[in-house]
Amino acid sequence: MHETTTYEKLSKRALYCMYAAGIITGVIVLAVIGAVSWFWIIPEDIEVGKGIALALAVLTLIDVFLSPYFRYHRYRYSINDKCIDIIEGYIFVKRNIVPIERLHKLQTKKGPIDQIFHVAKVVVTTGGGDVTLSFIEEEKAEHIADRLRKRVNEIAAAQREAQIKGKMQTEQEQPDGRG
Repeated sequence: MHETTTYEKLSKRALYCMYAAGIITGVIVLAVIGAVSWFWIIPEDIEVGKGIALALAVLTLIDVFLSPYFRYHRYRYSINDKCIDIIEGYIFVKRNIVPIERLHKLQTKKGPIDQIFHVAKVVVTTGGGDVTLSFIEEEKAEHIADRLRKRVNEIAAAQREAQIKGKMQTEQEQPDGRG
């Protein structure tokens, strides 16, 4: 029997947060492009530098306005008793599937822009690295972290119980060596 995975979408707060972060980054990049153009190292009569600066500025503006839209509409996540599944991307779409039994550490984070829009990140650390659920509403992020923490504790308790049973079974099977 094949299970269908139900993916969660991000709230509109996430989209606004993405746009705000994109605009701030875009302003910084445009300022750097402007500064480099103003203090161009190559002689001023060369128009190539101005053309490159203009092309970079246009690409930056396109990225600022398109990236959040596509990232928002492509971002999906699913959490069940066995794994966390995240699909995200702008130009390249990537999918992260993390087995819950592999979790080592859970963390919620909020940057300054996240705090303004009341969103947070849930950072999941495994032996292979970190995976982040981004732009989740604060309340939902805390709920997800609590739910994952409980599930990890259940798995750990079941593993300890299995180890104890295995150890007891091994001790019963082995003669104690007294004669």
